[in-house]
Amino acid sequence: MTLRVRLAITFAFVAIATAAAVAIATPVVVGRGFAQLEATGELPGRGQGAGPMAGMHAAQVQSDTVMTLVLVAIGAAVVATILGFVAAGILTRPLGRLAHAAGRIANGDLTARSGLAHRADELGALGRTFDGMADELQQAERTRRRLFQDVAHELKTPLAVIDATGSAMLDGVYPHDDRHIATIRDQARLMSRIVDDLRTVSLAESGDLALNPSRVDVAKLLADVADAFRARAEAVGVQVAVGVEMPITLQADADRLRQALGALVDNALRVAPPGSMIELGARPGSASGVELTIRDHGPGIAPEDLPHLFDRFYQADAARDRSSGTSGLGLAIVRAIARAHGGTVSAENAEGGGARFRILMPAA
Repeated sequence: MTLRVRLAITFAFVAIATAAAVAIATPVVVGRGFAQLEATGELPGRGQGAGPMAGMHAAQVQSDTVMTLVLVAIGAAVVATILGFVAAGILTRPLGRLAHAAGRIANGDLTARSGLAHRADELGALGRTFDGMADELQQAERTRRRLFQDVAHELKTPLAVIDATGSAMLDGVYPHDDRHIATIRDQARLMSRIVDDLRTVSLAESGDLALNPSRVDVAKLLADVADAFRARAEAVGVQVAVGVEMPITLQADADRLRQALGALVDNALRVAPPGSMIELGARPGSASGVELTIRDHGPGIAPEDLPHLFDRFYQADAARDRSSGTSGLGLAIVRAIARAHGGTVSAENAEGGGARFRILMPAA
């Protein structure tokens, strides 16, 4: 049974019950009223010597009055029932529109909306909630499609290199030497890294990334990250410095946090000019928490790139390829790890040149 029929039946039941109560009460009320009129002499009756005709006339008037009131009650019940069906249709029509929109979404049309968002009542609130859900689904579908396209694009290049190199070696164009075998190995490792990084991002975004939190000394953590990159930095004439204002501790997964910071330092090394410095720092955040910073003195970030830096496979430098062994997911992993800890990450152009990345972590 539909909601409209249920509402209509409810209205009809209320109307019929009201009419029945009126019909039952009417004879008693009218009879009592006529009896009082007879007793006071305002209506000729049998007790006042007016004769049997007067009594019969009074009884007829009483009967006609009762019948009239009963008919009026029945008519009111019929009218109320009809109005109830109409009102039920008006009330359930928006729900029908919402059900139709939900059916379209279930069939894959994610552009469907309720059309109720303009209303100021509870149905409008329901419609706005539904439309918000539809927006999220549509955005998730766009993200899913873009992810598949990006993954296919990123895996296409190493696969093409492996195929071309292997075919050339089999055809005798390339000799079977270590250099060409190393090319195949490196491209295979790149594909493996893309898959591993995608898995890390996916687990973090779904809330399933396993964390092993412990009390972390931030100064030591930053020093470890700097030491891991110092040899590579010195090879290109870049210094890596650590500055922590005071003893700070975090409750975090040290390995995952080291992975995130390492990705930021790796990114900074790619843009830092020779003779410059990469600065790692930490301080209490403006709100409750700890702010970790990585600052380089490179060319900075183009304004149009800032909103997309942490998207999967996004490259601010379109000319950069994956030949260096990067998966294109480093900054996406940084954001995923920060969020998995309940923190945030942001990027900005620093005063005086270069870029600054901030990871805001909850306090221990």
